[in-house]
Amino acid sequence: MITVMKDTFSKDELMALRSDLLQDLIDSREAAEFVQAFLMGRGYGASPEAALDAASRVEMSGCSMPVLKRELETLALAM
Repeated sequence: MITVMKDTFSKDELMALRSDLLQDLIDSREAAEFVQAFLMGRGYGASPEAALDAASRVEMSGCSMPVLKRELETLALAM
């Protein structure tokens, strides 16, 4: 039996977060706060350190959608 895992976050949610991250010229710490707020608004949490690490990787990728998605889903699964 094959189980298909549903995406944790919708494409629209990810696009809105990405837009917020790109629109406001923010540093990694502020981006981490955005990530934490995004996750908390959806019933997840992340430590400040984990959110900062994820935000840094997203920033280094140029805020690419695949990296943003992977980082958020990793954080959400870790909680």
